[in-house]
Amino acid sequence: MENNLNPCQHLTADAIGKPGQRVFYLQGWTNTQTITLIIEKVQLQTLAIGIFSFLDELQTRHPELEIPGGKYSESTMRIIPPVDPLFRVGEIGLAYDRENEQACLIAREIVMEANALAEETDQEVETNVIRFWCSREQLKSLANWSLELVQRGRPICPLCNEPIEPSGHFCPKKNGHEKH
Repeated sequence: MENNLNPCQHLTADAIGKPGQRVFYLQGWTNTQTITLIIEKVQLQTLAIGIFSFLDELQTRHPELEIPGGKYSESTMRIIPPVDPLFRVGEIGLAYDRENEQACLIAREIVMEANALAEETDQEVETNVIRFWCSREQLKSLANWSLELVQRGRPICPLCNEPIEPSGHFCPKKNGHEKH
């Protein structure tokens, strides 16, 4: 299945659950359709960083383009219920249509069992693909919001860079051994 939300009226990400147990979502909608996907926290963080690089590259190639501001309101960036994800995201890509001045976030479904079977039989695996066609402003807003959303999770231990659980934290760097 391939689906194009074109144009995507709104594109956002959100997390539901307590820090350490959150599930992250990517959602876009038009007048007639809402599509929600499950995305991993690290994918969302990587996507945000990738969007900034993507927009910088576009600006270098097309200096006449207006630089998007990326402003957002937290209340408008929340996903709309019901949360019924279509699939879990495996691959994410970005594209730009200069003629129509539209950016595109491409999300491809992860299909692990089918991939293993395809490798054994040398067959290509068909996966679901969603294309969220949007403005560069929408992309930058998504990136800015996504980074804030990711940072709202568990605090990071300054010694080992691992998340600190609410119940406590075993830090491998504080294992009682010191090197002199």
